Amino acid sequence: MKIVVVGGGSTYTPELVDGFARLRDTLAVDELVLIDPDSERVGLVGGVSARILAKQGHPGRLVTGTDLDEHLDGAAAILLQLRVGGQAARHTDETLPLMCGCVGQETTGAGGLAKALRTVPVVLDIADRIRKRAPEAWIVDFTNPVGIVTRALLDAGHKAVGLCNVAKGFQHTFGDWFGVDPGRVELDHVGLNHLTWERGVRVDGVEVLPRIFAERGEQLAERVKIPIEVMRRHGAIPSYYLRFYYAHDAVVAEQLVQESRAHQVAALERQLLQMYADPALEEKPALLDQRGGAYYSEAAIELVAGLLGAGGTVQVANVRNGDTMPFLSPDAVIEVPCRIDGAGAHPLPIAPIDPLQAGLIAHVAAYEELALQAALHGGIGRVEDALIAHPLIGQTEPAQVLAAEMVSVNRDYLPWAKL
Repeated sequence: MKIVVVGGGSTYTPELVDGFARLRDTLAVDELVLIDPDSERVGLVGGVSARILAKQGHPGRLVTGTDLDEHLDGAAAILLQLRVGGQAARHTDETLPLMCGCVGQETTGAGGLAKALRTVPVVLDIADRIRKRAPEAWIVDFTNPVGIVTRALLDAGHKAVGLCNVAKGFQHTFGDWFGVDPGRVELDHVGLNHLTWERGVRVDGVEVLPRIFAERGEQLAERVKIPIEVMRRHGAIPSYYLRFYYAHDAVVAEQLVQESRAHQVAALERQLLQMYADPALEEKPALLDQRGGAYYSEAAIELVAGLLGAGGTVQVANVRNGDTMPFLSPDAVIEVPCRIDGAGAHPLPIAPIDPLQAGLIAHVAAYEELALQAALHGGIGRVEDALIAHPLIGQTEPAQVLAAEMVSVNRDYLPWAKL
C-alpha cells in the first residue's frame, strides 16, 4: 500500500511516521511518500522519518520529493497537511484582526478566512492532479480550515474526508482519567470543525460525563479554558476553540500583549529541524509535543484503514451533513461520529442539538458557505460578506477594514487580487 503526504516537510510529520511504525498492524504501508516544495526541509524531515521506521523495524520504504505528479501513481490515499504561506502568513492571520478588536486565530474568525482564501485554490489544484493520476485514492484533509477545505473538495466531486485531532485528544484524556484504553471511550461529539461539544462521554457504554464534571472539573476547565460552572449548566464539554466565542474580549486582551502562536511555532520549528539534522536521532523528540497535532497519526491511520478495508469502524470525521442536523443545508460539512467503510464516512444519527449550540453552529455554517464562495470566486465584496457573517466580527466597518487589509497582505496568494 502506498500513502502520499502532501506537506510532508512539516515538522510534525515525524509524529505521523511514528504512528505508521507503531500501528503497522492497523495499516500496513509498503511505501510512504513525503512531498513538499521545500527540498531542504523535506530532506531533513525525511531523514529522521526513515530512521524512525528503521529503528522500529518497519519494512516500508520512505520516499521524499518535491513534484507531486511524479509520486501519485498507485497511491491508495493522500494526506493533505499543507500550510500555504508558512508561519509568516500565519503570524499575519493571528495579528491583523487585533487592529479591529477581533480575535486573531489561524482557523477561526478573520484569520481563518484569510487562510481559506489562500488554501482552497491550492488544495483544489492538488486534488485535480490526484484525480488524473490516482482516481481511486482517498483524500484525507487535515489542512485547516478543515470544514471549508473539505466542503470545497466534496463540492468538486473528490473522494475526500476531513480530519481533526480534537476528538481523539479527548478520548485519550478521558481514557487516562478512567484508566482505560482510549478506544473504549465513546464521544457524543457534535458541531463543526473547531466548533464542537462533547454532550456525552461513555466508557464501555456507561455514561461518565457527570463523573467527569464532579471529579475532574478543575482539570477540565484548565484544559478547555472555560469555567466548569458553564459546562455543568450546558451539560456539555466545549472544545477549547469555543473560548474564542465565550470569552472573546478576554482573549483579545491577552493576544494584544502576547507573542503570536506563529512566532512561537516558528521558533520550535527551527529547533526541531536542527534536531532532525542529527543522524543519531531515531525517534520523535519530546519537543515535538509542543508543536501541536497530538494524536494526529492515530486518527489518520485509523481513518485510512477504515476507508481502505477495515470497514465498520466508528470515528469522528468531517463529512456532508445530509439530514443529520436538519437546521443546516444538506451540503454543509459537519464534524460528528461516523461509520467508516470503503464507501466513505457516514454520519451516525445524533440527538437533537440544544438551541444554544445549534444557533452558533448555524451562524458559523453560514459564514463557512460565504467564505468558500470568496475563496473560489474572489472579490473583496465576497470577503466582506463572509466577515460580516462571522459571529466574531459581524459589523460592517471592521469587515471593510479587515477585508481590505487581508486582501492586500495576501495579494501574492490571490490571483484575482492582482487583476
